[in-house]
Amino acid sequence: MPVAPRPSALLAALLLAGCDAERPASTAPRPAPAASIPAASSPAPGAGAASPALPVDTDRSYAYPAAERVVAIGDVHGDLAATRAALRIAGAIDGEDRWIGGKLVLVQTGDELDRGDGEQAIVDLFDRLAVEARAAGGAVHALNGNHEIMNVQLDFRYVTEGGLKDFEDAPGVDGASSALAPLPSAARARAAAFLPGGPYAKKLAQRDVVVAVGDTVFTHGGVLPSHVRYGVAKLNREVRAWMDGKTPTAPAVITASDGPVWARVYSSEPAPAQGSPACEMLGQVLAAMSAKRMVVGHTVQKNGISSACDGKAWRIDVGMSSYYGGKPAALEIVGDTVRALTNEGDTRDAGDASDAGDAGKASGARGASSTSGASKEKK
Repeated sequence: MPVAPRPSALLAALLLAGCDAERPASTAPRPAPAASIPAASSPAPGAGAASPALPVDTDRSYAYPAAERVVAIGDVHGDLAATRAALRIAGAIDGEDRWIGGKLVLVQTGDELDRGDGEQAIVDLFDRLAVEARAAGGAVHALNGNHEIMNVQLDFRYVTEGGLKDFEDAPGVDGASSALAPLPSAARARAAAFLPGGPYAKKLAQRDVVVAVGDTVFTHGGVLPSHVRYGVAKLNREVRAWMDGKTPTAPAVITASDGPVWARVYSSEPAPAQGSPACEMLGQVLAAMSAKRMVVGHTVQKNGISSACDGKAWRIDVGMSSYYGGKPAALEIVGDTVRALTNEGDTRDAGDASDAGDAGKASGARGASSTSGASKEKK
């Protein structure tokens, strides 16, 4: 039976959400655990005795088989037009928003919510595309980012006025429930949608925080050594259970300031260079997870998709929503070739690019490098 939050707790969550700074979809079939896991490599030189090699992560229920073509899309923040544009750049949908990707595996790294008015349509779109992709032999993995976590916590600081009204007519939402009476009237429908066990919280409960497709790890902020030790599959299960209303509180690992939806260690500027502490840490995590690279969102890259740590980290939040003013983009992975896709007529081949403070160099841009135009600080 779902564990319903007390009305007083809901009210406190909304009232305490008034501070200025933030606090701390996969919808594809669940994979079977891998039959065998290769041994992890030793830590890179310079990791030091205080950073021993991580144990190999043997519970790989978050891992999916390699695909011929994988495309990842970063933060879309309630902007349905930007979401559609990015999906078309990826070759995932047609002009009527129907799946045309065939066996494409599409990953959206979280933060579909907040800052825009199109959230319900975006969540529903990814859910529908997951069904259509599966029927065509492909897959859609929409992940939970920090803004999905915040909304299930009823932290509505970054919700627009339109976003509050958007869920008044959402299926299954009962904003008139007596349990919501202590809340501000404008917030009741959204709270009913997103409180643990609510209809849209249950939708998010079908999604993971971290997935791996082949040799690439995808998450919103970043997987750190502490998350591997905790258990990536375990944190996915615990977040799902909380969103589904089966446990009363969010797991501490997901709300911590260095949780996998909040971490920025791999996406900072200037980009971490090979041999830096951040890259040494990333190397250990990738070895433990039997992966070659990690793809993250969460932190706007003002010059477009960029890489760090000699191509082991790819940062794909380009601020494409109208709130940030960036341009839609996607990251394509085919074998060991990684490239940024910027629009239907212009792709920037990233190849095996090394670190680059210059995003155009990092992605091997043909001609002038693309600039996202994003300038607002990301929360």
